[in-house]
Amino acid sequence: MLRDLVRKISNGMEQISFKGITVGVVDERGEIASMYKGIPQNEVGARTDVLDNVPKWMGMKMMIRSMSPKVIVADEIGNKNDVEAINYAVCCGIKGIFTVHGKNMEDIKLNPEISALIDTHIFERLIFLDEKRKGEIDKVYNLNKINLEYVLA
Repeated sequence: MLRDLVRKISNGMEQISFKGITVGVVDERGEIASMYKGIPQNEVGARTDVLDNVPKWMGMKMMIRSMSPKVIVADEIGNKNDVEAINYAVCCGIKGIFTVHGKNMEDIKLNPEISALIDTHIFERLIFLDEKRKGEIDKVYNLNKINLEYVLA
């Protein structure tokens, strides 16, 4: 699902008149692009740069400094360094798509680093997938920018 989202953002979507934009994928364990000799083996889009085999936090900073992505994507964030890199990206005006393991808001907030990141209100939307129906959305929380609360959509 994440790979498909990256590809669509990178290539664009004609049906909604969206031209593709530059995406930077930090693929620490090679699960998104499956790089081989510097070439993604999975289709991630024409405007996607991939860094693999590097810690997420380091890869995000490298992407920002050298590849000028409009969107950064990383899976399974969770430690202090990842959170600092995400804050750095947002301060640089870069959008982000990040995954975290957890069933619901309470579950992901058990991780103090993720909880602190959510409490900064830098995310426009938090999306939870249905654990029983693969690829289906269970809940969406949108940020109410007036009172800075995430509200179930």
